[in-house]
This record gives sequence, structure tokens and C-alpha cells, in this order.
Amino acid sequence: MKKKILIAPLNWGLGHATRCIPIIHALIQHNFTPILASDGAALALLTKEFPNLEALELPSYNISYSKKGHFLKFKLFRDSPKIVSTIREEQKTIKKIVETHAIDGVISDNRFGIYHKELPSVFITHQLKVLSGNTTWLSTKIHQNTIKKFDECWVPDVLNPPNLSGEMGHIDNSKLNIKYIGPLSRFQKKSCETSYDIMVLLSGPEPQREILEKKLLEEFKIYQGKVLFVSGVIEDEQRIEESGNLTIYNFMTTGLLEKCINSSRLIIARSGYTTIMDLAKLGKKAFFIPTPGQFEQEYLAKRMQENNMAPFCKQEHFNLEKLKDIDNFKGLETIEDTPNFKELFNLFEGK
Repeated sequence: MKKKILIAPLNWGLGHATRCIPIIHALIQHNFTPILASDGAALALLTKEFPNLEALELPSYNISYSKKGHFLKFKLFRDSPKIVSTIREEQKTIKKIVETHAIDGVISDNRFGIYHKELPSVFITHQLKVLSGNTTWLSTKIHQNTIKKFDECWVPDVLNPPNLSGEMGHIDNSKLNIKYIGPLSRFQKKSCETSYDIMVLLSGPEPQREILEKKLLEEFKIYQGKVLFVSGVIEDEQRIEESGNLTIYNFMTTGLLEKCINSSRLIIARSGYTTIMDLAKLGKKAFFIPTPGQFEQEYLAKRMQENNMAPFCKQEHFNLEKLKDIDNFKGLETIEDTPNFKELFNLFEGK
């Protein structure tokens, strides 16, 4: 009988869910039965990608951003009792799921309460060091204490430079059971003709996703080239709208998204880690606009610029003039280190 592995990404933007897609495919290829578990847009996306797999709803963290980025840390601190309560609910839920679905292993992508003491449990993160300004030491300590509750921590990056996560994914003297599994991406690089001058990829919690969407749509009204705009809103039906030089999708699933990114000259996106892994895999030119107040994205965007891979600017400063610099950057580069899933999945052969 095939072993059942619960795979549970956090619903904070779409990155946690999308980087689980290659893991889900690998589980199927290695004769496991994946069971999907999340909430909101992350769960909706996974059920569209894998309509034949069982999907379970988990308690929601209900994470949203403040309209002003500098209030984000305060808002997360204010919401911390609700987050702690959700983690407790996750623990109750996972116990029930293990009993009712005969689960054999757990893979949690940044869901703090999704582990089981009697089953092999994996935590996926690229943030061994959690950047939060002057409270980095505290956020890092909390995160590492959570990771210790899992049997293994899979970091989707490589150990040695050049790597993608920098200081976030690499710490000294760690007592955590860390495995660097290589970058995760659901895409493959393909040679094709350029169909779009610019492709905009949006994602992330509200209201910041919508704020950037409105700003970019206004900016690109006067742009002369062809623009493909993906809003990153998961709905029941895919919608396509033509407006002058703009082609606007509410969302795309993997096949179409892969084709469109490969055939676009430049990608404009948030500097989320999953986006960076995807664009590195495809060797794309990019311009990044980090989410206001999110230290992780600000750090990654600066790192890409310092390494001469891609420029960035703050959300409030973006205009079309900023894109003139793009030819001075070499673009993102592929890191050839494919995850050895057969070896990684040995954990689920028995505990």
C-alpha cells in the first residue's frame, strides 16, 4: 500500500504553495500518495494543479498586511496571539487528520503547528535567520525553536556560494537537522520566441498586492510595448482581459505560466524567494519591487542588485523610467543542484 504524505504550505502569498508543486510531483513519482492541506488561495491553487488529489482545509492564520509597510511589524506583533491560537488549532487538526486518514508522514512549508511526534515530520524554510530589523534576534530564535520540533529542516537552496538565500538560509553552529535540498521550481527553461516585452507577476497578501496592481496598471497605460499582466488572484474561473497593449489574467496555472515567462523579455515581480528560485531556473531578466515592510524581500532585492543580477526600487518610487537600467544587469542565473527526492523521501520509510 502506498504511504500517505500530508503536504501543507502556508497561505501567505502563493510562493509556499507553488514551491511545493515539484515536491508533490516527486512524491507521486516515488510511489507515495500526497494529501494536500492548506487554506485560502494556497489551497485553491493546489487543487487546480492537482484536481485528483485529496485536499483538506487547515485553520487559517488570516495574515494580511498593513496599508503602510512600516506598520507591518507592529501589526504582526499585535496579531501574534491570534497566530499562536491558530498554531494550537493546527496541532488539534493534524492529530485528527492522522487518525482519520492514516497519514505516514508530514511536510510543512512554514506552518508551525503541522507536525506529529509519532510521524516523520519535515519543515521547509529558506529562513533560518528571520530578518525583522532590530528584532531579528527574537524572530530568529522563535523560528528556530519551532524548527526543532521537526525531524528535518529542508532548505531549498545550496550550502555553498553562489546561493540564492544568502544569510537568511545559512547560519553558523546550528544544532538543527538541516538539509540543503537545492532550489525548488515547478518550471523548466525552454527556448522560444519573445512574445511579450514585459510580464508582470503579482502575488502576496492584501492590501499590498492590490495597491501594487493599481499602480502598475496605471503606469503601463502609456507603455508602447506588449505587456502580460498576471494579477495573482485565484478564482473559480480564469479571466482574460485585453486593454490596449495590456493582456490581463487573474491567474495562470503552471503550464501556461511556464510558457509565458519563458517567452517574456523582462519580468516585474515581488522579490519573494520562490519567485527568485523560479526566475533563476529560467535565467530571466527581472525588476523587483519588494513588499513594503517585508525585511526578507527587501534583503533579497538588495542582494540581487548588489550581485548585478537585477535592479529594484521601493513600491512608491516605481515608474517606467526605472526600467531603462535593466540592460546593465546580467539577469538571474541557474544554480544546477536538483533535489535528490529519492534520498530525501527515505525519511518516510519508517520512524
